[in-house]
Amino acid sequence: MLGLVATVYAAALLVWGDSPRTSLARLWSLNGLQAASLCLLSYGLRGLRWRFWMAHYARHFGLLQGLRLYLAGYAFTPTPGNVGEAVRGLVLAREPLSVRQSLALFGAERLADLLCLLLLCLPAAAWAWEQGVIQRMPVWVAWLLLGGAVAAMLAAAVLFRLRQGGLRLPGWLQDAWTCLRVRPLAWFSLTLAAWSAQGVAVWLVCSDMGLSLGLATATGFYAVAMVGGALSALPAGLGGTEAVLTGLLVAYGAAAGSALGMTVMVRLLTLWLAVATGLLALLYSAAIARDISFR
Repeated sequence: MLGLVATVYAAALLVWGDSPRTSLARLWSLNGLQAASLCLLSYGLRGLRWRFWMAHYARHFGLLQGLRLYLAGYAFTPTPGNVGEAVRGLVLAREPLSVRQSLALFGAERLADLLCLLLLCLPAAAWAWEQGVIQRMPVWVAWLLLGGAVAAMLAAAVLFRLRQGGLRLPGWLQDAWTCLRVRPLAWFSLTLAAWSAQGVAVWLVCSDMGLSLGLATATGFYAVAMVGGALSALPAGLGGTEAVLTGLLVAYGAAAGSALGMTVMVRLLTLWLAVATGLLALLYSAAIARDISFR
């Protein structure tokens, strides 16, 4: 899987963008290293969120152990809808979560991510309206963006409702909402900060490759691409996320080859760095720490 993706990315750069060597060399620039650090920070913030949700199920971990176990789940990110990440609680060597609890926690993570990504889409929607991009889009795309904007504005109301006792849903979905009722301002702040950090990383990559893109707009473009990739239901949004982000960068004024190069760099940092980190954490947890077990 990793080899196939690497081959596709390299071929795309050779045909439409810079050479793979030239593009990858940018990872070692100051902006590239800062962007990678921000992505690692993003993973850590989401790990803190997972850690206190696990505490809700009476699974308490030290800071470093909790972050390592969370990161190990990223090894399973390249699955449809990222559903592979639901195994985080199931593979614990001691007192693993039940399937229902694991699904509930996974659902809470995805709902929290969606709420914050929709909020971060607003600057991109504002830019598209100002530039007349929305008016030139197919009707269904415009309605989709409008629906996303409305959903984003409802996010604050949902948070308030959660604090007051919340919604009633069947089965594990109700358990997911129960997770979201645990320290809602904390998880909302951590989630928004995590995705914003990756948005700043996108802005740094674009700046390093010569595209003068506003920070809020860059973050909005990335959020729209992530939501678009999630709607595709493909493993880790592969193909869908790249197509949306490249299209937005081209619409902003980047050459097609440059936009593709930026997109590849963004995905290497925001997705494949997480997968690589997750594989290392998984191997360490299973073989050395032995707090993960595949039964």
